[in-house]
Amino acid sequence: MGPDLRLPIGFMFVLVALVMVAYGLAEPGAHAPLTRFNVNLYWGLGLLVFGAVMLALGFRAQSRAGARERNLP
Repeated sequence: MGPDLRLPIGFMFVLVALVMVAYGLAEPGAHAPLTRFNVNLYWGLGLLVFGAVMLALGFRAQSRAGARERNLP
């Protein structure tokens, strides 16, 4: 089995999410012009969840592939 694409995607989303969350926490009064919400903070948290799910699925697939290879004669 080749490299799993979910791992680099997960790392990229987690990295971008951490930057967005940090900016959202550093600038609590910053919000989009037509909203009262801190868009960077909320989108960063959403991206963080998505990236974590991608990483979990990628690592789970790698561990299952490794277990299958160990069980083959």
